[in-house]
Amino acid sequence: MSATQTPPSIVRFTSSNFSMRVIAAAIILLFFYYAAGVVITLLLSILLAYFLDPAVEFLERMSLPRTLGAMVMVLILIAVLVAGGYGLWTRTADFAENWPKYSTVLRQAAGAVEGKIKGIEGQVSQIATDPGASSAATVRAEPTIVRTLIFRGIGSLYALFLEITFMPFLVFFMLAEKRELWHGTLQLFPASRRTQVKETLEDLRDVLRDYLAGMSIVTLVVIASSSLFFWVIGMEYPVLTGIASGILNMVPYIGAVMAWLPAFLIALAKWKTLGEFVLIAATLTAIHVLAINLVAPKLVGRRVRLNAVAITIALLFWGWVWGGMGLVLAIPITAALRVICDHTESWKPIGRWLSA
Repeated sequence: MSATQTPPSIVRFTSSNFSMRVIAAAIILLFFYYAAGVVITLLLSILLAYFLDPAVEFLERMSLPRTLGAMVMVLILIAVLVAGGYGLWTRTADFAENWPKYSTVLRQAAGAVEGKIKGIEGQVSQIATDPGASSAATVRAEPTIVRTLIFRGIGSLYALFLEITFMPFLVFFMLAEKRELWHGTLQLFPASRRTQVKETLEDLRDVLRDYLAGMSIVTLVVIASSSLFFWVIGMEYPVLTGIASGILNMVPYIGAVMAWLPAFLIALAKWKTLGEFVLIAATLTAIHVLAINLVAPKLVGRRVRLNAVAITIALLFWGWVWGGMGLVLAIPITAALRVICDHTESWKPIGRWLSA
């Protein structure tokens, strides 16, 4: 065998390693998909624990035991969420009472659009379809659609039940037993790598904490600005629509366009001309763009360091895996992956690509 030839055993060994990595990645992806409720609950608990940890450390410096400080912060978090949920529920219930008015307008708008589409189809194609067959197909397809929606609703309720039930306890235990968990995590790795793991965890803590704090403030700014704009133009339910706009702002890039939909739905009952809708779209886009490009960099800083392509791919992938919650968690997950890649020698090229 010449010096330039590769031994067959090495080729087989490398191919085997690659196949095992692909299989492992597929198994992990399937676990994330089918155990979405458990994984999302765990990830949200970790993010909330990172977010509340500075307040617990402050209470600990004020001579309050860490366990008691963790309990106080979890109770405050629950109180804030309950108060916010109650306020949102009352506004949503009020909107639900008036839903027939909006549903009628929405059906009229949808019917007009559908009529124009059918007119275009009729001009393009002269192929006639049998109305009876179409109607029968619709009847046959309806049970399948309803069944799918029911199953999706059960899955969402199950995930919501897990989050409401287990998340407060997980956050409390993570905060109260932070040092034990930190030490136990380091013990999972060989002594030669513990310093590297410790630096990775510290960097990961700073990145996630800065991102959560910054995005929380940016979301509140967008909610306040959008609600004020809706109130000034005299639109109904300005606070409810502003909250929807702020929550959608957490989704990078496409959130600015998604925020149009709730506002357009409310505006359909009051305005019919195109100018008002153009004004709403332009103002919401301006608020989102200013918040993301001016406010967020000052608060979040450059710790996240993800390029636009990486963010877009992350949104597509995690949105496909977990739906709406995947869009919210896509950036923290990708930022955590970038931190791990930066501290792992063989993965550093991936980290450089993510932050390029």
